[in-house]
Amino acid sequence: MKLRKVTAASAVVLALAVTATACGGDKKDDAGSSGSGGGKIKIGIKYDQPGLGLKQPDGSFSGFDVDVATYVAKQLGYKPSQIEWVETKSADRENALQRGDVKFIAASYSITDERKQKVDFAGPYLLAHQDLLVKKDSKISKATDLNGKKLCSVTGSTSAQNIHDSIAPKANLRNLPGYSECLAGLQSGSVDALTTDDSILAGYAAQDKYKGQFKLTGLKLSNENYGIGVKKGDSATVDKINKALEQMVSDKSWDKAVEKNFGADYKNEPAPKIGQIVK
Repeated sequence: MKLRKVTAASAVVLALAVTATACGGDKKDDAGSSGSGGGKIKIGIKYDQPGLGLKQPDGSFSGFDVDVATYVAKQLGYKPSQIEWVETKSADRENALQRGDVKFIAASYSITDERKQKVDFAGPYLLAHQDLLVKKDSKISKATDLNGKKLCSVTGSTSAQNIHDSIAPKANLRNLPGYSECLAGLQSGSVDALTTDDSILAGYAAQDKYKGQFKLTGLKLSNENYGIGVKKGDSATVDKINKALEQMVSDKSWDKAVEKNFGADYKNEPAPKIGQIVK
């Protein structure tokens, strides 16, 4: 008799545990959940790129990538308060996805064949180009004008080297630790031009302390298709993000985010079609 009572009690406990597990299913910390019940989603961004992904002194975040990621997260069922921003530097983006540190990454992440071997991409959501940033009164209007000039880029970047190797072999390269140092050099005249993606350059130039001082040459020296990185094999999340990106374009939120973060002078390309990679 006592054995039967214990068994019955165990059955009740088991039933309650199963019910609790089922009810807690919506609290998963991933993009496939409804986002209800206080769940969180971890999203990788850059912390040091004005206009794209920048951590402000008060701890908040701004930039086009941040706005895109926030919109996507909302479509997946997450409020801004449920987003946990994670800094993902360029060299660690693939590892962060493979380890599961983040659900997806929006961090000026160009889609390339090499990267597609390691991660999956939603998008693209922006077509950027390698360009030059020069002073407002600069005579530099084409890449060959850089011969004999001082061209700056950040240490580890291939942008300046590509120009030196294939377009302006007599350019004097200056590699500095960060874009801020290059901008300071451009401002003082110790360098003549700064090169990287036009979206990054526009973001820096649109900062209040630099407004009106610089201009983009609009040379479109390369095509950079920015995508949202997702762990390899997670096709369900890729599909959901693609639908969110299409919605962002159709309701004009994409256009507003471009103007807000890059400034009115940025000659952006139209929003790219999902899956359309411009070589």
